[in-house]
Amino acid sequence: MVDVPVYIKIHNELRRDIEGGKWRVGERIPSERDLAVDFHVSRMTLRQAIQTLVEEGILERRVGAGTYVASQKVQEKVSGVTSFTDLITAEGKTPSSKTISYHVAKPSISECKHLNIPETAQVLRMERVRYGDDVPICFETATVPYELVRDFPKRDVSKSLYHVLENKAGLTLGGAHQTISAMLASEQVAEYLQVKRGSAILRVRQVSYLQDHTPFEYVRTQYVGERFEFTLDR
Repeated sequence: MVDVPVYIKIHNELRRDIEGGKWRVGERIPSERDLAVDFHVSRMTLRQAIQTLVEEGILERRVGAGTYVASQKVQEKVSGVTSFTDLITAEGKTPSSKTISYHVAKPSISECKHLNIPETAQVLRMERVRYGDDVPICFETATVPYELVRDFPKRDVSKSLYHVLENKAGLTLGGAHQTISAMLASEQVAEYLQVKRGSAILRVRQVSYLQDHTPFEYVRTQYVGERFEFTLDR
């Protein structure tokens, strides 16, 4: 049986508190130090839970002021699912990835919601740095129902999930729903992307669907602002 990581348990409890109105939109939550004491965990574990909520757009950090419940932002819908590998190749660059973590786990309540799966399901959660011509473009955390990829080797899934699903699993990819917003690079992400802490980051949260509208991926991607841009056709 796969255990739920401690930071995911804290993430779930904090999210329930926020959704339950314990802290209102725009209100500052307790400090990491205080929350770590409340949950009886290290500040590193607590910070990982907070960072996950920041990446999901539920919380937002304000430099020198703490962490606040995020307000609803203007959303821009972008249709279609595009593989990062194909996108970089189309630009005439060579795509590559570095896998930071790759493990099977129980889903968070956010992952359950976006992937429409029960809390008893298993998911593959992987973190990757994606490159174009060996220059880091983005840091990505992708969550996929484990049943979709359990029969395929890690090297293939981590290299290009979409190619595995289309060419090996025989699935047809459909559309996606994206939420795009701005944020500042955390110390860890800045290190992965070779930028300064606090650099401008373009955050994209995406749920990708198969042709039959079944969600197959929930991904949180942080792009280096000066190395990537989105174009929208209207």
